Amino acid sequence: MKVGAVDIGTNSMRLLIAEVEDGGVQWLDRRTTVTGLGAGVDASGHLGREAMTRTIEVLAAYGAALTEADVGRARAIATSATRDAANREGFLDQAAIALGTRPEVISGEEEAALAFAGATRAVEGPPPYVVIDIGGGSTEFVFGSDVPTYRTSIDIGSVRLTDRVLADRPATRDQLAAAQDLASGLLGGVDLPSEPNCVIGVAGTFTSLSAISQDLPVYDPGRVHGSSLSVTRLAELVVYLSLLSLEETAAIPSLDPARAPVILGGAVVAEEALRRCAVTELRVSEHDSLDGIALALAEAGAG
Repeated sequence: MKVGAVDIGTNSMRLLIAEVEDGGVQWLDRRTTVTGLGAGVDASGHLGREAMTRTIEVLAAYGAALTEADVGRARAIATSATRDAANREGFLDQAAIALGTRPEVISGEEEAALAFAGATRAVEGPPPYVVIDIGGGSTEFVFGSDVPTYRTSIDIGSVRLTDRVLADRPATRDQLAAAQDLASGLLGGVDLPSEPNCVIGVAGTFTSLSAISQDLPVYDPGRVHGSSLSVTRLAELVVYLSLLSLEETAAIPSLDPARAPVILGGAVVAEEALRRCAVTELRVSEHDSLDGIALALAEAGAG
């Protein structure tokens, strides 16, 4: 079955058009566009007008792609920034027109379950798993073997942490320490049932950090998927990124320049998140909640 999935995140808009057969997801069209939808929402409680305009333009292009692909079923989800915004209904009305389907505002726990479904089908490793999904506004942890048995969503992500304490680039020593303390304190509420055998990191923070860690000349999904990041390497990346100006960060060859303002914040969250899992490294997956949506759509269609 051909299906379409759209994820309206705090920082990035993402599209997947895929064929799903026998539990496998074959990508036909996959796109990520950073629009910064949630920038400033932590302080103001509202989505900004310019950010909404940028986002709707991208969603209109995604809607056209869904129509052209003639997908059998489609679903769009909206996550942390939209959940928290007082003006979300007006934004969702515009998004529905642009996409041809109204986005559903989902909980962090459902977001975690979708990431688990997508990631654990595509990374080799023994269960039980922990999947960590760092977004712009929240970070999800989900634990389980065949199905999730524990999941939680913490209101800290790359954009939210940047907005709160990482105003400068290079970051000052005090700013970096404050970011690490804030991330550590908030993520301290994560209480996994037991130690995992395999930790999987998904979404743009982890994939971008993997590409930077490998010093790739251009972003290469094939090199990123299945790669490893250790606690030690993440700590090194935090220090490295904290010493760069915004322009120097944007010039990293494998990094989308639009991610430059928030990648340091994402790296701080990534390091602290992995420390909560009591293991020394994780696997990076290109497969995530979009794949989880595609699998669920195909299952619902078959039923």
